[in-house]
Amino acid sequence: MKKLVNILFILIFGMNATACNNSQSNENIISNDSMEEVKKIEVYYFHYTRRCVTCRTVENVTKSILEELYPEDMKTGEITFITVNLEEKNNKSLAEKYQVSGQTLLFVSGSETVNLTNKGFMYARNNPDKLKEEIKKTVDDLLNQ
Repeated sequence: MKKLVNILFILIFGMNATACNNSQSNENIISNDSMEEVKKIEVYYFHYTRRCVTCRTVENVTKSILEELYPEDMKTGEITFITVNLEEKNNKSLAEKYQVSGQTLLFVSGSETVNLTNKGFMYARNNPDKLKEEIKKTVDDLLNQ
């Protein structure tokens, strides 16, 4: 019985992760030595034109959290939130730069890229306070580098 419950949990989680064409499945930090170190954080939410409720929620909740926690940084441009429609031609090069091909939530500062896609999709609708903690930790870590 326990095995069956575990298999069902894995199937449900797997279907949720792939339901939005999420190709960036690992939360990770990627270093790009060719990028110049800058004391600025760019938060990108990559999406398609047609989006589910969860996709829209990840975008809206992330933006609201950033505005709540870092209002001055958002006003000065030290932190920016950028939505990127993957279906628009002029966004192809940005998607290629960050190796994105599906809904993705990235935090970029200088040569560091932090992927919070899975946590965004896991927490935005059902536990936004947990997503808030994850975003705060990520942004604070990036600001203190």
